[in-house]
Amino acid sequence: MTAYLGRRLAQALLQIWGAITIVFVALRVLPGDPAELILGSQATPEALDELRGTLGLDEPLLVQYATHMRDVVALDFGHSWRQNVSALDACLERLGPTLSLSAWAMVITIVLGFVAGSFAARRANTWADHLVSVSSLVGQALPPFWIGIMLSLIFARWLQILPSTADGTLGSLLLPAFTLALPFVGWLGRLVRTGILEEMNQDYVRTAHAKGMSHRVVFYIHVLRNTLVPVVTMLGLLMGYFIANGVIVEVIFAWPGIGSLLIDSITFRDYAVVEAVLTVITVCYILLNLLVDVLYVHLDPRIQLENA
Repeated sequence: MTAYLGRRLAQALLQIWGAITIVFVALRVLPGDPAELILGSQATPEALDELRGTLGLDEPLLVQYATHMRDVVALDFGHSWRQNVSALDACLERLGPTLSLSAWAMVITIVLGFVAGSFAARRANTWADHLVSVSSLVGQALPPFWIGIMLSLIFARWLQILPSTADGTLGSLLLPAFTLALPFVGWLGRLVRTGILEEMNQDYVRTAHAKGMSHRVVFYIHVLRNTLVPVVTMLGLLMGYFIANGVIVEVIFAWPGIGSLLIDSITFRDYAVVEAVLTVITVCYILLNLLVDVLYVHLDPRIQLENA
C-alpha cells in the first residue's frame, strides 16, 4: 500500500506540474494586454509599462515561468486585480458552494441510479426494464443547459415553488443539483443493472441460495456489494466531473461557485485566479481518483494495490 501510494503521489505531482505549465503558457499566448485590461484603454504608455513591470510581464517568458513556479510551490498564485485579494483565497472562498452543489448532485445520482438499476435488474427483459433503459438514454442525450432551462422554467417560473437563482436556501440548491445529476442517473442505473445481472449468475449466488439464504439477503448483502467495485470507479470520476464541469449549471442558476468564477476570470484575463482555480480543480481530480483506488481494497480484498 505504501509503495503504491508513493507512486501515485509522484504521478500526482507530475500531473499538477503539467497542468500549471499548460495553463501558464495558454494564458500568455492569448491576444490582449492584461495591463490595458486593468488600467483601461485610456491609460498612458508610461502607466502601462509601469504595471507590466510590476506584474513581471516585461520579462522573458522563461523568466516569468521560473518565477511563477517558485511562487506556486509556496502556494502563492498572485493577486487578483479584480477582487483585490489573494487569488488562492478568492478560489477557496468559492470552492465551498461548488463542493456543496457537487455533493448534492452525487447523492441524487446515487439514490436514483441505484433505485432505477435495481428495479430494472430485478425485472430484466420486461417492459419495466425497457422503460428504464429508454429513459436513461434520453436523459444522457439531453444537454445540461437545456435541462437547466426547462427545470427553471417549470419549477421557478410556472409552478413558482423553487427559486431560479442562488439565494442561500436549500431550495435554491435543488434545481442546479438535479440539472447536474439527471444526465447521469440513467447512466448509473444501466451500470448498476449490468453489474447486478452479472453477479446474479455467479457461483457464490447459487451456493448461497442452496444454503437456504433468502433472495433478499443474497441480493442486498452480497450482490449489491460486489456490484459496487466497478460503480465506485465511475462515481469518483463523476464527482470530478461535477466539480470541474458544472460551469454551465452555475452560470444558468447564478450559483457562486468556482465555475462561474473561472468564466469571469478568463473574460477579464485575471491570470492569477484562473491558474488558482484550474490548479484546485486538478488537485480535486487527482485526490478523488486516489481515494477511489484505496476504496477498492475495502470493497474487494482480492485487489492488491501493491502490485498495481
